[in-house]
Amino acid sequence: MKTATFAVVALAVTIAAGVGYWVGGQQHGAAIVGAGGTTPAKVGAGETAPAGKKLLYYRNPMGLPDTSPTPKKDSMGMDYIAVHEGEEDTGSGEVKISTARVQKLGVRVEAASLRELSRPIRAAGRVEIDERRVHTIAPKFEGWIEQLHVSATGQPVGRGQPLFEAYSPELVSAQREYQVAAQGLLALKDASPEAKESMRRLAEAALVRLRNWDISAEQIERLQSGGEARRSLTFRAPAGGIVLEKKAVAGMRFMPGEMLYQIADIGSVWVLADVFERDIGALKLGQPVQVTINAYPDKVFTGKLAYIYPTLNAQTRTVPIRVELANPGGLLKPAMYASVEVGAGNTAKVVAVPIGAVIDSGTRQTVLVQKEAGRFEPREVKLGLRGDDYVEVREGVKAGEQVVVAANFLIDSESNLKAALGGMKEKPSVSHQAVGTLDAIDAKAGTVMVTHEPVASLNWPKMTMEFVPANAALFAAVKPGSAISFEFVERKPGEWVITKLDKKVK
Repeated sequence: MKTATFAVVALAVTIAAGVGYWVGGQQHGAAIVGAGGTTPAKVGAGETAPAGKKLLYYRNPMGLPDTSPTPKKDSMGMDYIAVHEGEEDTGSGEVKISTARVQKLGVRVEAASLRELSRPIRAAGRVEIDERRVHTIAPKFEGWIEQLHVSATGQPVGRGQPLFEAYSPELVSAQREYQVAAQGLLALKDASPEAKESMRRLAEAALVRLRNWDISAEQIERLQSGGEARRSLTFRAPAGGIVLEKKAVAGMRFMPGEMLYQIADIGSVWVLADVFERDIGALKLGQPVQVTINAYPDKVFTGKLAYIYPTLNAQTRTVPIRVELANPGGLLKPAMYASVEVGAGNTAKVVAVPIGAVIDSGTRQTVLVQKEAGRFEPREVKLGLRGDDYVEVREGVKAGEQVVVAANFLIDSESNLKAALGGMKEKPSVSHQAVGTLDAIDAKAGTVMVTHEPVASLNWPKMTMEFVPANAALFAAVKPGSAISFEFVERKPGEWVITKLDKKVK
């Protein structure tokens, strides 16, 4: 019985060893295939090769023009990024990205299209009284106020409404002069023409003086019809509106030209707003303007642009504009704050793209055009009118072309890398090695001065020159005077970048 059991166990061990040998052979074969570069088991830290894609090389994760045929790390310990077939440089700044990576980046495109662009110009303003509708009551003679008919500021008045009664000795004297002249003219009806003409001129002079003192036509007519001279004169409102200011007090003495009342018609008001200098060119007189007031958030008041002031505020770089608004019911009060919106746009349709599609470096504007799925081309464009959401493209993009509107900055950085690699393509060596001595570190300028031995790959003799570290951490533990061994690349003509640094072993 024990012999049979031992035989069964020995058979099981033999079978297991055979299976293990077969599995090990399969894994070994897969490792050999991976070494051949067709189906590598691992292409980089955290990455696997896309199905059917051949691994080409590894590129610097910081965007430097440095590649490697095998996995490696940069000076900061970051893994180089694997580049697979279909993602290599196109030689013209274009970049190819796999469909899976496009989805992972969240790339979104939209077609450039013909649009009518409008960009409302918005500004803060304030309600002001129409200066043309302000009237001041200032008597032209000396006198006293005997009675007030309008006695409060803010009181509404109508045109011709009595304001106050005034007594003036000069006024009484002028009325009597006219009466005497008028009676003398009647008494001299049989006199010589010269005497009648003299008396007529005297009567007219007295009448003109009364009219110059703003005596009402009704009172003058009463004097001409033989009425008695009145002791006081009634002053009436020259226009309807509200009393902005009242200085008149019953019993007070006033002098010629002294303001007693100020009346304003607020049936129409102004809104003065400050528009930024850059927007003035888009404004035209007569443009419709919409005004909103915090006090009436549900109402929109419509007016027109009446005037653009010829002066600019040097501190705020703004130009005042004037909007005329009808004010039925007097809802708009002087000094109210207002929000002004002037419609500025172009009725002609232009090629436009979303504002988010434009990458602005400060010196140039670029958009990314999708040539086909996963293939993008950066294009420099010239922009025109800018709306709230879209901007006109005058050169660089045609209507119907697909432009990237999301994740374009990620693709643009990839494209810059491809262009850099393309520029290094014809050089016999991307990276160069050298040894030398660190002379100085200029932390402010971000450069180092190195005296290096001859560099065979560039046919350089021994010399002292300036380099740019790929990052500041490279020289954090190295002091001037140290012997160093380093690798460097030419990032752009005349700019040499140190990508790797070691202390030289003597």
